[in-house]
Amino acid sequence: MTYTLFHGQNRIISEDGTNHWILFTEQEVDSREKFESNFMTDFIKGKISSRGGEQKGLFGNSKSVKPEPLVFSEIAQAVFEAGKSLWQYYHQQPKCNVNASLYDIRAYFQGRNDKGRMNNRSEDETYTVLIDNLREELKTLAEKIAIKVYEYGFLKV
Repeated sequence: MTYTLFHGQNRIISEDGTNHWILFTEQEVDSREKFESNFMTDFIKGKISSRGGEQKGLFGNSKSVKPEPLVFSEIAQAVFEAGKSLWQYYHQQPKCNVNASLYDIRAYFQGRNDKGRMNNRSEDETYTVLIDNLREELKTLAEKIAIKVYEYGFLKV
């Protein structure tokens, strides 16, 4: 889940509607306004069931599932910490969109060229350090995930 949320190909854009994928609370990133949605932080904290309430079992018996907080590995937690540093820096900017996604943050700092494509780099040195740190932590997580993909047979060697 962590890899998907922080991956550079994640194209969630807040202007497409409410961004339900904000990974931090307003307090964690020092947001100047309340977020439109706290779905993801509530889900991670176990305040929302991943099963949507009561479920019918194979033989019709109903079992209530109590939501529990998600537990992340140390590597995944490092990705979250790197991401939080980036979000905190973004929220210090005077014209930030408090409901911004990672894609929105990247577009804010990297800008777009005359064809509307996002630039590869940013002139903001602090942003560059923070995004590089996030990408490095994500790369470490990807290496760990790749081993498990083959180990559990999702892909064959």
